[in-house]
Amino acid sequence: MDHPIESGADGALPHADYRCGLVALAGRPNVGKSTLLNALIGFRLSIVSPRPQTTRHRILGIASSEAGQILYVDTPGLHRGAKRAMNRSLNRAARAAISDVDLVVQVIEAGRWTDEDEALYAALTEQKAPRLLVINKVDLSKDKAALLPFVATLSEQHDYDEIHYVSALKKKGLAELERAILARLPVRAPVYGEDEITDRSERFLAAEMVREQLMLRLDQELPYATTVEIEQFSDRPDGVAEIHAVIWVERDGQKAIVIGQGGAQLKAIGSAARRHMERLFERKVFLKLWVKVREGWVDDEAMLKKFGYTD
Repeated sequence: MDHPIESGADGALPHADYRCGLVALAGRPNVGKSTLLNALIGFRLSIVSPRPQTTRHRILGIASSEAGQILYVDTPGLHRGAKRAMNRSLNRAARAAISDVDLVVQVIEAGRWTDEDEALYAALTEQKAPRLLVINKVDLSKDKAALLPFVATLSEQHDYDEIHYVSALKKKGLAELERAILARLPVRAPVYGEDEITDRSERFLAAEMVREQLMLRLDQELPYATTVEIEQFSDRPDGVAEIHAVIWVERDGQKAIVIGQGGAQLKAIGSAARRHMERLFERKVFLKLWVKVREGWVDDEAMLKKFGYTD
């Protein structure tokens, strides 16, 4: 992944102890990395759903304060036994993201440590960057005392600079985590303006918001056979953003499900995505959706590249 620090600011520090650096949020699928990113930057940037593999791309979220600028990288979750080209691509993207940062935050679920968590930890130990452990979803633990032996065992067997307990959903424990992150970043001038929240384009974010609705509204495995491509994004003279998007699926039967009876499902997906876009883009949006079939796109390296799934 390109290191945004290399693009450089003008070198002027707002004050002598101002800090800036890249921080990877890493973890197995569905531990709450995207919810944590959104909570840390105070903005709903990264799409969220209860399903694994919601995050498929590197998302940079920028949090600026008087103390410094933290460039959070929300990474795809690492998958074990990745048999399809899509999963292998996500794993490559996740590993690339953690190889070029100033700090890594490994996120796990309270009370759970799986083989995937262990595999990620092993990958982190190959990097020189310091690492923090964030135990997320502590609000779901009925018996907080039961976490103590769990954390004690983790501490004995794994080497972290610090361990933090948070609830990304409830926004608990975030201030302490942010202070710990800033303390480990280099003294460096800010890279982005204080009002910027991401390096991603509106075009990219529009595709993600359509895909979020697919993840939320479609049953079980179907969302993993879909992706979204923006064919047109333009601002009309009346100030409306006109967006044409294609939802790609693998089979005709999947196309029928996405469209729904009388087009009801596709209309609901489009309406919800459009409302999110209008809030994020701060202008009216005209959204047109199509559903097209491309057999085996999930295993087609050329198609994955076309859809933006790169390292």
